[in-house]
This record gives sequence, C-alpha cells and structure tokens, in this order.
Amino acid sequence: MKHLNIEQKRPRIAVFDFTGCEGCELQLANKEETLGAFLDAIEVINYREVSSEKGDNYDVALIDGAITRPDEIERLKAIREKAKVLVAMGSCACFGGVTKLKNAYNLDEANREVYGDCPKETIPTMAVGDVVTVDLKLPGCPVSKDEVERVVQHLVWDLPLPTYAYPVCLQCKQRYTVCRFDMGELCLGPITRAGCNAPCPAGGLGCWGCRGPAENPNYEEFFALAKEKGFSEQEVKDRLAFFGGFEDVL
Repeated sequence: MKHLNIEQKRPRIAVFDFTGCEGCELQLANKEETLGAFLDAIEVINYREVSSEKGDNYDVALIDGAITRPDEIERLKAIREKAKVLVAMGSCACFGGVTKLKNAYNLDEANREVYGDCPKETIPTMAVGDVVTVDLKLPGCPVSKDEVERVVQHLVWDLPLPTYAYPVCLQCKQRYTVCRFDMGELCLGPITRAGCNAPCPAGGLGCWGCRGPAENPNYEEFFALAKEKGFSEQEVKDRLAFFGGFEDVL
C-alpha cells in the first residue's frame, strides 16, 4: 500500500506469557512463507520470544498461558487496562489447559510433597477469562498460526472472523482421514470445535479436544459411541478433562 501513498493501519501488538510451555508464542514465528507479511502488517511492541524491546503503548494483547499465581492475576489486570483488545491465545489461556489438572488435588499437600520446606506460591489454575474480560478466544495446543493471521486481517482490514459451526470430524473427512475410532482409538473429534484442520487424526492420533467443545455437541450420542467402541466412561472423562475445555460436561 505504501506505493499508493495509502497509510496502512498497523495494530500495535504485545505478546505476554503466563503459566504454560510458550508453544503458542513460538507458533507465531513459524510458517516462514507468511512470516514476513505477518510482521509487516503489525507493529510488535512486546514479544519476548523474538525481540528484546519492550513497550507499553500496545493496542492488542495476545495472552499465552494460564493463571496459576496471585502475582499473575495482578499482572494480567494491568495488561487488560492498557489493551484495547485482549486475545486469549491457546488452550491454556482459553480453558486453563493441562495445568488445570492440578485443581483435582490438594495444592497445599502437593506443594509440601514436591517442594518440602521451600513451597512455591500457587493457586488453582484459572483461564484468562476467569480473571479479566476477553475479547477474542483462539483455542488450540498450540494455537493455529492461520487463525492468528486471520485475527490480524480482521484488525487491519476489518475482514470477518471465521466461525466454525461444525466439529473436527468434518475436517477429517475433508482430508480423507480414516476415523480413529475405526482404528481402535479414542477420539474427541465428534464433539470438538473445528478450525485446526485436524492435524492430529491425520497424523495417527485421536483428537484430545484442545479446541474445546463444538457448537451444540451431542454428548449423549458421543458417550454411546465411545461405549460401543469399547471405551469406559472414565476413559472418556479423563480425555475430556485434559485441556480443561469440557468442564461443563464433567
């Protein structure tokens, strides 16, 4: 657009990490074929994984990770006050992620057992939306770079955001992937929100539900299918609990 003397709107973006593996942040630097255009469309204000520069004049905050300590609550609230748009990026930010599994245990006892006389400050794991208002949620483990790019396109050119009124199963069919249930594996594809292009089933692994529930999932039918295929109710619930996105059905 520069050669047409049209000033391109470049949203000022900051990326912040909380409790998690930071894989979603690294995902933003992947997909080299679009990385140049992606970075050209935004102004990076704060992104520890790729730049040592830091600033507070950001418009959009991308939050990676869950909230598991009191100091993280205060830090997140401060970020929310400055950001015009706050995006929960990845399963940990959207649902609590894998770290939410610790909520099933007595944290004081676990803390003493693991750290002895030097316990660490910890609280039950929360999703970002449990602490502050979230404007957009991009689930996934890791988050889809394509989805993040579409968010940037929405912010820059006001293009509509994609919606998915169907489960992962449909994208499996589009890829001609053999159903993992037919291969003797448990798969949450029938009840999980699409948008990832089903890479796990295509790679030989049943879906673990990292994107959370699809629109109007038929849980009753899914549990019946899993039972028919030889999986116990507890096996299904253990899988549903893994990323924290199916808390309402557990």
